Amino acid sequence: MTDIDRIRKQRIAEGLEEPVREANNLARKLGLDPYPVNYWIVDYDEMNELIAYGGFQRRYPHWRWGMQYDRQRKQGQFLGGKAFEIVNNDDPAHAFLQESNDLADQKAVITHVEAHADFFRNNEWFGLFSGRDGEGGPERGPDAAAMLERHGEAIREYMEDPDVDREAVEAWIDHVLCLEDNIDQHRPFAPVDAWGGEAPETDEDAPDLDELDLSEEVKQQVFDDDWLDAQRSDAGVGFPPTPEKDVLAFLAAHGKQYDPDAEKAVEYEQWQRDVLEILRREAYYFAPQKMTKVMNEGWASYWESLMMTGEAFAADEEFLSYADHMAQVLGSPGLNPYSLGLQIWEYVENRANRREVLERLLKVEGVTWRNVHEAVDVDAVLDLLEPDPAIADVPGHLDELDPEDPRVDADALERARAGEFDVETYPWKVLTFEGLAERHYSLVKRQHRGFLKRTSQETLERVSRYLFDTERYPSVEAAVADIDRTAGWRRMFEIRESHNDVTFLDEFLTQEFVDEHDYFTYEYVHTSRDYRATSTDYRDVKKKLMLQFTNFGKPTVTVQDGNYDNRNELLLAHHYNGVMLDLQQAEQVLERVFELWGRPVNLKTVVKEVDEHDVEVARRRDREPDPEEVGKRIRYDGEEFTVEDVPDEEWADIAATDVDYDTKPDDWLA
Repeated sequence: MTDIDRIRKQRIAEGLEEPVREANNLARKLGLDPYPVNYWIVDYDEMNELIAYGGFQRRYPHWRWGMQYDRQRKQGQFLGGKAFEIVNNDDPAHAFLQESNDLADQKAVITHVEAHADFFRNNEWFGLFSGRDGEGGPERGPDAAAMLERHGEAIREYMEDPDVDREAVEAWIDHVLCLEDNIDQHRPFAPVDAWGGEAPETDEDAPDLDELDLSEEVKQQVFDDDWLDAQRSDAGVGFPPTPEKDVLAFLAAHGKQYDPDAEKAVEYEQWQRDVLEILRREAYYFAPQKMTKVMNEGWASYWESLMMTGEAFAADEEFLSYADHMAQVLGSPGLNPYSLGLQIWEYVENRANRREVLERLLKVEGVTWRNVHEAVDVDAVLDLLEPDPAIADVPGHLDELDPEDPRVDADALERARAGEFDVETYPWKVLTFEGLAERHYSLVKRQHRGFLKRTSQETLERVSRYLFDTERYPSVEAAVADIDRTAGWRRMFEIRESHNDVTFLDEFLTQEFVDEHDYFTYEYVHTSRDYRATSTDYRDVKKKLMLQFTNFGKPTVTVQDGNYDNRNELLLAHHYNGVMLDLQQAEQVLERVFELWGRPVNLKTVVKEVDEHDVEVARRRDREPDPEEVGKRIRYDGEEFTVEDVPDEEWADIAATDVDYDTKPDDWLA
């Protein structure tokens, strides 16, 4: 970097010192608790490099980074995409701002980053890695930059070792990366040597009795009964005792490499074992980011929007630029985690606030869940819920604020009256968390004013079911005065701590949400050979979305047997959820797995078969054909593939009954 570049970046950084400081102060006022964040100014190429490296400056040598850099660069050149920032999960976190951003974009990025840093620090799924595996200690974050730099240096040393073939190291990395999502992301990371899972003792050179084609009489004469029982193909040693989700750990513990000269499996070299464990550790580090993409981006978008618009962090001359760019982000086509996440977070907030209001109203004398719509003027309630004018317009009512009011920060009020800071620019400094919650109360916002009005009778009955003291308030006004305006935000903080994308969608993607935002499913129709909208039922929408987030949207594959057919073969099982594997890709993956197992590998799965005659008959009758589900076992022995049908009773354990999300965080985190 030239002196001119350094001076330019330093000037930009100096101009952002105040926004960085005040964004952190505002985030903490709003109840966020982010990691400390170090901000760095980078140019266009540096930003693309950081994105390619997953947000870090140093990684291990591999061709994948160049491919990702080229893809990111072309996206900017030809598709009009722009990278505003990237932030990593670390303590302190590091955020990189592109120097070409205007001030509105830089402020938006900074507020967005502070919310990400809060999510990293407080979400339990990130806690499964940080502080529980010896990397950072229980009171600290993951120290990821140092960890990844150590990993990069270790792999680089192996590549430069004259006794190790560099191409062999790169090929080994390719094999492992093909399986990087096949870990158990629902439990804390543990090194392989502490992972457990002993393999049974087997004799790899022992003959296969079936292949010897011996008569039963000869077998009884040559071998004793105990040895026969141990060697029969149907005996099965049975390890692991239950299906193992962490395929990489199982391979690291029990895998071997195939030696073509010896024509048998031999132990890993030390560098192979080390590289596999390094990449497995990194897979666990990045897993929470994949598991919470919608939650995390929605969370950051929510607080960014509140700070930039609700608290005028974007100045008047910056507002249009910010609004235009935010609209582009939220309006991006396809499955947009920013838009979907923001919508669900707003729904969480509105629903919690609505429940708080309903619980108060249902305690008014003469009001029940049956007559609330007739007995209560909802518009009048919303008017009463509007923020106090002194809270809504702090600069115009500075002299009226009471330092004893729990909504007011007494120390900040004194400093504001003394002129120590600009109240017009930073009115939020005078308020507490309770004051800000009232100032930004969701139910009275224009876009949400209908939320309370459309409360269903089912919701009213559910809220009233466990209420006591149902004649506590003499009037609606008295009930509204007792409403906790922080209920929505407090509920959001609870959800932020314990959920991931799957649980988030499972709990909050309701029929009300689907109807409000016009979500629907679509399917490929064989009879018309096109795609058509098929359902607006929330259960169908939820299933479609959940399939894209369960196990990172990848097929769920477990180790079912490490001694399949009593021949040291590996049996993997695809847990079928109604979506078939791409069998060509599955075969390519099995080739990689063979390199990590050193012996034949098998994959049990389910395929849908549709007879062309049935398709034609269904087309004439204007209906869809009914496919037949058939179990298959694909085997690869290092040279060729074979595919066999699997009897129904042997694939019943992986068959789809309903989509099994297995998504209860209490079970995972117990």
